[in-house]
Amino acid sequence: MVPMLSLWLPILLSAFVVFVASSIIHMALGYHNSDFAKLPDEEGVMDALRPFSIPPGEYHMPKADNMKQMGEPEFVAKMEAGPMAMMTVVPNGAPKMGG
Repeated sequence: MVPMLSLWLPILLSAFVVFVASSIIHMALGYHNSDFAKLPDEEGVMDALRPFSIPPGEYHMPKADNMKQMGEPEFVAKMEAGPMAMMTVVPNGAPKMGG
């Protein structure tokens, strides 16, 4: 039987090689390039949202306060009138790698 200690180097090297190879493949093939569509009037939407100073977080609109409200005609009318959206707000500025 091979001692576990002698396997650490091959395990770490193979994990590193797989990580690098998968990163290169992921970036080269661009699997996620079409995950998000651009809004038709991005500047207009950004200008409309800016005055609200929405803090970073996850948002859903329209958002019911409880299950009962979801069935009320006013809320149903909001959903039918649209738009319905899920929104992630992040801090202003360029994104930082690692947090």
